[in-house]
Amino acid sequence: MKQASPDTLPIIAITSGEPAGIGPDIILSALNESSFAARLVVLGDIDLLRSRAKTLNLKLDIKALATHSKLPAHQPGKISLIHIPMAQIAQPGQLNIANAPYVLETLKQAGEGCLSGQFDAIVTPPVHKGILCQTGTHFSGHTEFFQAQCNSPHVVMMLASEAMKVALVTTHLPLKDVSSAITEEALRKVTLALHRDLQTKFGIEHPRILVCGLNPHAGEDGHLGKEEIETIIPALDKLRSEGLDLIGPLPADTLFTPKYLENADCALAMYHDQGLPVLKYSGFGNAVNITLGLPIIRTSVDHGTAIDLAGTGSANHGSLNVAIQHAINMANNAKKFSK
Repeated sequence: MKQASPDTLPIIAITSGEPAGIGPDIILSALNESSFAARLVVLGDIDLLRSRAKTLNLKLDIKALATHSKLPAHQPGKISLIHIPMAQIAQPGQLNIANAPYVLETLKQAGEGCLSGQFDAIVTPPVHKGILCQTGTHFSGHTEFFQAQCNSPHVVMMLASEAMKVALVTTHLPLKDVSSAITEEALRKVTLALHRDLQTKFGIEHPRILVCGLNPHAGEDGHLGKEEIETIIPALDKLRSEGLDLIGPLPADTLFTPKYLENADCALAMYHDQGLPVLKYSGFGNAVNITLGLPIIRTSVDHGTAIDLAGTGSANHGSLNVAIQHAINMANNAKKFSK
């Protein structure tokens, strides 16, 4: 089988995450051990990565790209990097507010690169929201950062594992606010964005989506809540009339079973803790967080900064491997769809 030319391989930008956390560790481990059919470039401080590689006893060839230099296909043990300097030397496990602007700059350059066509996708290791917010910058997450940068009116959070894909109608809301946030308009926007990106970024021509009810037993014909009757079912019926293949609303306690999952492409949960505990139980450490509804492709790991593990060699890079591979697959699908 003829190998693809390096010039046709997708270019994936990997931000370096919180410098005091495990972001640098998992990048170094993943790119040292794993093969990817892509051109990978890390956005970060070269001294940080070289220092952390020495701490972890990893012998990698880490080179900063010269301006306009050609990005090579990834080879295990070699890292191409766009150098973005930190304000101060980072110590594993020690948060430093002085380096918060550096973290934001890596995200800014990654997003700008995707919007300009320099990169085909972004992969983001974890950042520390608390330290970023201490600078006076309101940072609620990567999703919201890229949504604002891309000026996207509506985004959808999805987590994917080998076993399933789960998207959310609402994300980080108190449980008491979920019902009022589930409107026909919100359901329509989320479902259309999910349907479109399953086609364009996952290569699924006719997506079949399972939809959770909000209440136990999907409301039990109104006896356990009326949101299904008054809001969810009318919204789904309108979308079905437009050609979408939607099953539900189904009781969440039975939707996540092989009977349903084997015959569907994605599940749509009404709120964060309705769908994500199931997915994380089935695939934590090997799942990926994906932002849909953006004009760019962004994937991320399914875990946090793990400050206490930084520099110890104990961090697992499995989720980063999955995030990189999903970004590659989605970039390739997006190119095919645009032809």
